[in-house]
Formats: sequence, structure tokens, C-alpha cells
Amino acid sequence: MSELRIEALDRTSGGATSDRVYLALREAIVSAELAPGLKLSENELAGELGVSRTPVREALARLRDERLVAIVPQLGTFVTLISPGAVADAEFVREALECAAVTRAVALVGHEELEELQSNLAAQEHARTVGNERTFDRLDEDLHRLLCNYSGHTIAWALSRRANGHLDRIRRLSLPDADYLNEMLSEHRDIVAALAGGDGPAAEAALRHHLRMVPSFLPQLQQLHPEYFE
Repeated sequence: MSELRIEALDRTSGGATSDRVYLALREAIVSAELAPGLKLSENELAGELGVSRTPVREALARLRDERLVAIVPQLGTFVTLISPGAVADAEFVREALECAAVTRAVALVGHEELEELQSNLAAQEHARTVGNERTFDRLDEDLHRLLCNYSGHTIAWALSRRANGHLDRIRRLSLPDADYLNEMLSEHRDIVAALAGGDGPAAEAALRHHLRMVPSFLPQLQQLHPEYFE
């Protein structure tokens, strides 16, 4: 792990140390800073992050539950390879939760919520134009979180995100593709337009189509990065 360069945690940001360690390590895995197949050392991770081993161990246990790391007795802890099966599972869970949420959200969103969504889309447009992939990815996640939360069931987003690790990895690998960004933004606009029009079936159909788009890039990514996949 000599090339690992995770920034030390910002101790002024609030929240439990183990939560901040978890988020930092999850981001490093999803972005492939911690590459699939890499063996992890609790001591080295603790040193990089400026914490003790205890929150690192707790964070790794959470990441194991999300199938982002594997803890192998007598061998150690490893970043998992990207699993097509886990990608399919994540897409299934997201469809079930987020499509149900957006259907409920149609009857609940008002002017303020639609303005928030339009502001997010404008920021996505700007991020795409200037080529800021990381900001675009964050805004993408924010949009889906808002759609879930507008349903009145905020647990939908928490559960969706917990299942989403391998799908997040696919999305990150796809971001350098300009066609991918264009398609993502276009589909986000279709979802918001259906919400604005009060058309529940159209909003659900647009979101379902969108959620199935990311896994469709899987064969192409397996050819480009075969070392990352099972």
C-alpha cells in the first residue's frame, strides 16, 4: 500500500470518527484509489488517516457488509474485485426502492422542491461542461437522494446507498466517457420533467430506464479494466 495517499481526516467536520473513516475508505474504494484486489493493512490505513486502528477496524467491518472488502482468515483484508452479480443486485435494490419513492414523491413535490431539482440539474450541466467528473458524480448522488427524500421515506435512500457499492464503482469507471455524462444528464432531466408534470407513471418509467443504464456499460468496462473484475 505504499502508493496510498488518503488525506488525513478533517477533525472539524463533526460526526463519529468511525463514520468519517468509513466514508473516506468507501470513497477510496469506489474511486479505485484503493484498487480492486489490494491487500489492506489496518496499521497503514490508520497512519494515512491519522486515527487509531479501532475506527479503521469498525469501518472495514461495515465495508465487508457492503461487499467492498473481504476479510479472509489467516490471509488478511482485501478490496474486493468488482462483481457483476453484486452490480445486478444493487440495480435490483435501487429499482425497487427508488422507483417506489419517486412514485410517491410526485404527489408531494411543490415549487420549492422542483426549484431544488432544477438547481441540481443546472449544476450538473456546468460540471459536465467544465469536465469536473467528481462534482458531477456528487450531484448525481444528490439528485437521487432528493428524489427518495421527497417521498417522505428517507430510509429509502439510506438502504439504496448501502446496497450500491459495486454499482457506484461501475459509475465511477464510466465517468470519463463523455457520452455517458451526456446520457446521464439527459435522463436526469426526463425524470425531473415527469415530476414537474405530475406524471407518476412517466417519472417511474424514466427512473427505471435510467437505473438500468449504468449496468449496461459493464461489458465495455470489463474489456477496458479486466483486472478490476471477478
